[in-house]
Amino acid sequence: MIIKKIKLENYTVFENNQMEFSPGINLFIGENGTGKTHIMKVLYSACQSVNKKTSFAYKLVSTMLPDDYKISRLITRKQGNRGAMIRIVAGNHDVAQERIITISFHGKTKKWDADVTGESGWEESYAGLSSIFIPAKEILSHSYNLNAASEKNNVRFDDTYLDIINAAKIDISTGRNNATKDAMLKRIQEITNGRVQYDVKRDEFYLINGSSKQEFNLVAEGIRKMALLWQLVKNGTLEKGSILFWDEPEANINPAYISTIVEMLLELQRKGVQIFISTHDYMIANYFEVKKTTEDSIVFHSLSHDHNTGNLQYEKAYKFADLKNNAIIAAFNKLLDEIYDM
Repeated sequence: MIIKKIKLENYTVFENNQMEFSPGINLFIGENGTGKTHIMKVLYSACQSVNKKTSFAYKLVSTMLPDDYKISRLITRKQGNRGAMIRIVAGNHDVAQERIITISFHGKTKKWDADVTGESGWEESYAGLSSIFIPAKEILSHSYNLNAASEKNNVRFDDTYLDIINAAKIDISTGRNNATKDAMLKRIQEITNGRVQYDVKRDEFYLINGSSKQEFNLVAEGIRKMALLWQLVKNGTLEKGSILFWDEPEANINPAYISTIVEMLLELQRKGVQIFISTHDYMIANYFEVKKTTEDSIVFHSLSHDHNTGNLQYEKAYKFADLKNNAIIAAFNKLLDEIYDM
């Protein structure tokens, strides 16, 4: 499955925006509050709804967590806005036929009872799709009974956190690893200085190095995030045809590891994984420019507010520096000016 396009009308900060995506890597940049994470959660919810047990509308409120699970609270907060609509177009790598799923709701929609069209064809065409959302904050160190506690309303985490724990626990790989997978695992293991082990009885994750077994909560958060990536690669979650969403991969990561992360993400898209990333980081955006080859498919998506109208602006470019509204470069240039003034 490849997500090709999305159109959003009156959804959170998006009043009327359309976007087309790369089948490879898509990087969202922009200031806080421009909807980078929101759009990735919408796309992730659509990907998860290929499972006949999962409703697109319910998954959307479970990842966004509006009060009382009221999907109507996701309508753009402007006078006169009474309804919202999202339309997503997808296709396969080797099939020209496209599938479209649309969700619409209004101010009086009860709970998550939105109108969804195209869901049956969506499920039929993309059944078995593997999609993963890695949140900005590491969560495996809090895995103990988290899903059970969430079901009893003792804690409140959106589904991206609960889903990633489940994905890390289950091994769906079969047979021996290929050379590319082994090389990727080895590179991550050099950073983490160990491999991940899930203890079923304790419902806890550990980092294993030789005979040493260390609790995940005692490991630095940046290492835990890299260990999570190791686990997802190892258990077969990130294979050809899957879709990866990663919110701020640079968060709590040693800058020395950024180039390695970029190289691995490029390798994953070369193996047929479509990737969506939200970032504020100058290094990670530029490393994609430096490390990519002519065969790699990368698109930069910029989200910004028009300071005159307040409306959300969108643009895309195939080169990071070609974006006219580039919050990362603007912040970097401001820092340079302040350094020069000193």
